[in-house]
Amino acid sequence: MEIALTKISSKGQIVIPRAMRSDILEGDQLMIIKNKGQIILKKLSAFNKNLKEDLKFAKRTEEAWKRYEVGEFKSSTAKEFLKDIVKW
Repeated sequence: MEIALTKISSKGQIVIPRAMRSDILEGDQLMIIKNKGQIILKKLSAFNKNLKEDLKFAKRTEEAWKRYEVGEFKSSTAKEFLKDIVKW
C-alpha cells in the first residue's frame, strides 16, 4: 500500500503525486466512488477485471469507518503509523 498527501485547488482539482501515477496515462478514465468521508479513485480499465476485489476492499473500508466512528481506533503519530504499516 502506498500513501501520499495532496491538496484540492480552489477549482476542485487535485494532483496525483508522480510516484502514485506511474501506471496512469494521459487520457485514462478514472472512476470516483464517494461514500461518506471516503473517496476511492480507480482506473476504469482495471475496474471490471478486479470488481470482486474492489467490492471486498470497499466493504472492508466501510466496516473500518464504522469501527472508527464508534471509537475503536487508537491515535498515533505519523511516525508510529508508518512503523505499524510496515508490519502489515
